[in-house]
Amino acid sequence: MTNANDHDHETFLAHAHDILGDKGLSRDADAMDPWLTDWRGRYTGRARALAQPADTAQLSRIVALCAENGVPIVPQGGNSGMVGGATPDESGDALLLSLRRMNAMTIDGEARTARCGAGVVLQTLHEAAEAERLRFPLSLGGKGSATVGGLIATNAGGTQVLRHGAMRSLVAGIEVVLPDGRVLDLTTALKKDNRGFDLKQLWIGSEGTLGIVSTAVLRLSPEVAERRVVWAGVPDLHQARRLLLHCEDAMGDALEGFEVLPQACLDDVIAYLPDAQAPLQEAHGWHALLEFVADENSADTLGDRVEAAMMAAFEDGLVEDAAIAANETQAEAFWQLRETIAPAEKARGPAVQHDISVPVAKMPDFMDFIAGDIAADWPDHDVVGFGHLGDGNIHLHVIAPDGAEEAAWEAADGKAISRRVYARVGEWGGSISAEHGIGQDKRDTLRDTHAAAALYVMAAVKRALDPANIMNPGKLI
Repeated sequence: MTNANDHDHETFLAHAHDILGDKGLSRDADAMDPWLTDWRGRYTGRARALAQPADTAQLSRIVALCAENGVPIVPQGGNSGMVGGATPDESGDALLLSLRRMNAMTIDGEARTARCGAGVVLQTLHEAAEAERLRFPLSLGGKGSATVGGLIATNAGGTQVLRHGAMRSLVAGIEVVLPDGRVLDLTTALKKDNRGFDLKQLWIGSEGTLGIVSTAVLRLSPEVAERRVVWAGVPDLHQARRLLLHCEDAMGDALEGFEVLPQACLDDVIAYLPDAQAPLQEAHGWHALLEFVADENSADTLGDRVEAAMMAAFEDGLVEDAAIAANETQAEAFWQLRETIAPAEKARGPAVQHDISVPVAKMPDFMDFIAGDIAADWPDHDVVGFGHLGDGNIHLHVIAPDGAEEAAWEAADGKAISRRVYARVGEWGGSISAEHGIGQDKRDTLRDTHAAAALYVMAAVKRALDPANIMNPGKLI
């Protein structure tokens, strides 16, 4: 017997097929399956179908159809998020909406902007900009799968925030499909526009809960004519902080990246990558990865300036050892070590991972404090932290003891450790999410730790724009 709900379901999907066609709508279980589990494998859901609009017109129509029928929408880019923000729940009610087909892109060399569909992959954007002797100055380990829409929805950070800021700083304009299907065009990239609220900021970092970014105008920078990548060994994070300040004074805006990792992280990566080699002969308490860049006007002097800055660092006792990459191959090898930390740590076994931030000047003290605080109550756990020293972003991993059963450990010690970490972050004036977002993983933690007034404003905006709560329900708010 067929009930009314089944009839409504089939009617909805028939109308969705009329809008999207065979290429744009799939009910095939095998086609949907890879997209129903998050990248970390922690959340799995179900969906009515997989919708893949080809352009804004189709996207607008399918969102309007969902609004008319009260069908929840879960937007998804490259499905490379870390907090389950693009995974539907287990009810099967939601339409999984992939933006990957919306990958049109044009580069305006004179304006130094790129107009990108939400489905443009970050690495593709990098390559297109480079072909015009420009670049998009945001990079991260998942650049081969992360999409522009996802990067905007989560206000992604990456390794170049020190100089260029997070995604929010690189968005000149956006086009958004609102929860009722209307299209809001905010793509006019004016440097001065004082007509009230800067509306585009509502959707940057909103994780698909207020509407769907369909198109973005992104700011590009001149191409890098020369770069120098340095790997330095330091005794502790305090010394790394002094080295950062020294390099900022000596090199100014030429310093584009400053990453830090402890010896334990490097050891894990060397064990994980079969052909990897440590950049320095001796072990050090901490390591710093520095990147300096120059445009064509200052390319000729960059090498000499970097060598002088590092020599002065040696003379001042700021570094114990250092290696300047001899060529691009070696430079990329240095960066591969940094970008492989997450999978290398994952291969070790169960861990709770925290993407947190504290005020930049407090980061060394916080790392000393939190390591001791966790060790006091969980002495058989390893605490490792790495990340972006220049912007205070720490990826803090607490690794379970050998032999721990993953599900039981995560439910007990893992959750208790995370509660401790987030409580301490609040006490130190930090944030429970630096660059990965909230999704469903940190939704309840945000409710418990964020200021009541801030939560009130966020909820009010959500109610105003999406009163039916069809946009990525259960995430962020």
